Amino acid sequence: MPIGIGIAAIIVVAILAALISRVLTISSLKSNAESKIGNAETKAREIIDEAVKTAEAKKKESLLEVKEESIKTKNELEKETKERRAELQRYEKRVLSKEETLEKRSDALEKRENSFSTKEEQLKSKEAKVEELSRQRVQELERISGLTSEQAKEYLLKTVEDDVKHDAAKLVKELETQAKEEADKKAKEYVITAIQRCSADHVAETTISVVQLPSDEMKGRIIGREGRNIRALETLTGVELIIDDTPEAVVLSGFDPIRREVAKIALEKLIVDGRIHPARIEEMVEKAQKEVEVMIREEGEEAALEVGVHGIHPELIKLLGRMRFRTSYGQNALKHSIEVAHLAGLLAGEIGLDVRIAKRAGLLHDIGKSIDHDVEGSHIQIGVDLCRKYKESAVVINAVEAHHGDVEPTSLIAVIVQAADTISAARPGARRETLETYTNRLKQLEDITNQFKGVDKSFAIQAGREVRIMVVPEQVSDADMVLMARDIAKQIEYELEYPGQIKVNVIRESRVTDFAK
Repeated sequence: MPIGIGIAAIIVVAILAALISRVLTISSLKSNAESKIGNAETKAREIIDEAVKTAEAKKKESLLEVKEESIKTKNELEKETKERRAELQRYEKRVLSKEETLEKRSDALEKRENSFSTKEEQLKSKEAKVEELSRQRVQELERISGLTSEQAKEYLLKTVEDDVKHDAAKLVKELETQAKEEADKKAKEYVITAIQRCSADHVAETTISVVQLPSDEMKGRIIGREGRNIRALETLTGVELIIDDTPEAVVLSGFDPIRREVAKIALEKLIVDGRIHPARIEEMVEKAQKEVEVMIREEGEEAALEVGVHGIHPELIKLLGRMRFRTSYGQNALKHSIEVAHLAGLLAGEIGLDVRIAKRAGLLHDIGKSIDHDVEGSHIQIGVDLCRKYKESAVVINAVEAHHGDVEPTSLIAVIVQAADTISAARPGARRETLETYTNRLKQLEDITNQFKGVDKSFAIQAGREVRIMVVPEQVSDADMVLMARDIAKQIEYELEYPGQIKVNVIRESRVTDFAK
């Protein structure tokens, strides 16, 4: 029993000790908590004070920014107001100026109207006077002649009728005689005209190209919205597109065959591609131009290779290729040059001359025709300048210069080139121009020059490339010759169609003759 009491006592003591320790711990924690709370409150006050200070600083900065922005806005508004005011003042000045102009015009119109009214009244008065004078004249004439106006009219008509019958009879007889005299001549002219019209399709080959279309629906796409596609293609190529009722075809019309070839290739590419709009058209035209340039170079190289001429300058090769697109009286210029080169080589071989130089001169004799549409001057002078520029030999240059007889040939090669050129141009089927057309053109050339005052006589020479005009010295002075030459050239350009250019040569000379007896 005493042991149990002891244990119980121990337990009680232990519990009391634990309770006391707990109480002490709780009081210690409480004091620590109160200390921390005090510190936290202090820190909170410090943070609040710092935040208040920061807020006040921010507030001041914001106020300053707002003031600056308001000042800036105010300045901009004042500037804009000044500009608007100045613009209004300008408009006001313009309106005032227009009002003044309108007032002046109104005054002028009023004055003109008043003037017209006065003139109208004067005209009416004059018309009344004229009518009265006319009536008096008729009465006086009737009194003098003893005939009324109806009787005089009848007599006059009978007299005129007799005269007209007599003149008509004479005119009919003259016309019959003239018709009999010119019947054969007119018949020939009509036949020639018919033949020329029948050859229209051959002429068209040199001025148009036809592009086939997969369907007529493609025509609308080529034209584009409001015509922008066809307008872009015509502007970029310089060729006219003719879109008519021809089924599944578009006609390209232009006198420059290179441009026409570029337009044809570009249009064919666009049709295959299917995307037709201005940007694509420009791209395809550039590609077509590059293809044509390559084609021109290849044509020139093939021509030189075919003839067997080497060492020609690359630029001359390109110009030779351009002649592939040039014709003269229907004869292709490049084919003609190749033919002349072969003929010149054969002739040179027969008489023991340098065949290589002869072929070279024959191939280059018409090189000026490649750019004679773009450069002023005859194709002979252009060709001579090109050969000199690209260091051709003196023999070749003289052959080019003398192949139409403009200068004297200085070598047998030049004479051979003359002969070869004549053979190639004159062979049957080479050119479409007939003898009658040629002679008529020369006659028209002389007729044009003979119609000018002071011209004694004129001669068309050099196959119609030059006209020499002899003038009367007493009627035409040296100063008048300059104007006459220019007027004749303009008249020829207006009335005639001809290849290349025509030289107008006006000659004025005085001669004195005496005899020794």
